[in-house]
Amino acid sequence: MSTPYLTVLIPCYNERENLQRGVLDEVHDYLSRQAYSWEVIVSDDGSSDDSRELVRAAIADKPGFRLQENPHGGKPSALWLGLGSARGEITLFTDMDQSTPIHQVARLLPCFEQGFDAAIGSRGVERQDFVWYRRLGSAVFRALRRALLLRNISDTQCGFKAIRTPLAREVFARLEPIRNPVSVSGWRVTAFDVELLYLLERGGHRIAEVPVEWADRDAARGKQKSYLAESKEMLGQILRVKRNAWRGEYDRPSR
Repeated sequence: MSTPYLTVLIPCYNERENLQRGVLDEVHDYLSRQAYSWEVIVSDDGSSDDSRELVRAAIADKPGFRLQENPHGGKPSALWLGLGSARGEITLFTDMDQSTPIHQVARLLPCFEQGFDAAIGSRGVERQDFVWYRRLGSAVFRALRRALLLRNISDTQCGFKAIRTPLAREVFARLEPIRNPVSVSGWRVTAFDVELLYLLERGGHRIAEVPVEWADRDAARGKQKSYLAESKEMLGQILRVKRNAWRGEYDRPSR
């Protein structure tokens, strides 16, 4: 079996509404027009709604797509388990809501020809459909995070990232949620992207940050939570990465 150039890895947790509006058709329509070889893995994170059934129905007529069924462990777990079966030279992480549409991968892939090890989407300051208080909170988050970590990266949280697949596996194995998994209930926000990018930068790997289109298209219910609680959780995870760095946690070999 030949190795595809690109693996598109889509985490899925209770995405009924996004699936019903045809996001996988959008992904298929774009990829089917590309000259390079590809595969799509929908890595389900133990959905409690009918997402798995909807994915199966959507991909039944789409060669190159497959559903991977996992126990619920959170987004980092779904990506890690999906990476385990990824065959592409490069893996693109993209969210099911397609707020950054799949065609934006055309902006990332040239970076690998230029010698970069990772290419990440950047949503910029003016984000379509981003309410004012989230825009303000995002600016505060970026300023605080850059004071502590990754000062040369503007947007760590865009869910549109491409990494050379062997490197992605190597770095994911060192993430705290993978090394020390905890019980997860329901949907939760996560700042694992900060730790991922920190480890890439720490390892001397070249990261390209590329402007991409972004508009809030997430129709899935059940993801809403208190903005204050979300901000507190994000800050806690950033401080944890800094604490782990101080303690030398990242100097220890991954298990």
